[in-house]
Amino acid sequence: MGTRRKSRELALQMLFQADMGGQSIDQVRRTFWGERGQVSEEVRDFAEDLFRTAMERSVEIDELIERHAQHWRMERMAAVDRNLLRSGVAEFLGFPRTPKPVVINEALEIARKFSSPESVQFINGVLDSVARELDSTVIPSRE
Repeated sequence: MGTRRKSRELALQMLFQADMGGQSIDQVRRTFWGERGQVSEEVRDFAEDLFRTAMERSVEIDELIERHAQHWRMERMAAVDRNLLRSGVAEFLGFPRTPKPVVINEALEIARKFSSPESVQFINGVLDSVARELDSTVIPSRE
């Protein structure tokens, strides 16, 4: 597994922990990394950047997801799916130099690992729709 995919999986797990536990960014970071074995600095840094972007821009990200997830409210989505979408949209917003098809394909591979077959199609549709909207607007970058 590549370092970026590992980072994306860890960011998903951090977002899931924050979503389920209602913890602050710092609380999640402290408990999450305390439970992990050795992780390379490169993997950890990108996971942290994705997690931080998703948390800091959570209102904007959730609004984008809900707008493109027709007939689905965030709280009705499976927790893994919801947080995988958040991670993908966070990468769109915070790392616009990463090609959107790469972000989508990585999200789909992670969904195949952590979610259901039906979720893969749902995630693909929502991320593709969000990507098309973002391509038509200018996105401020953190890179």
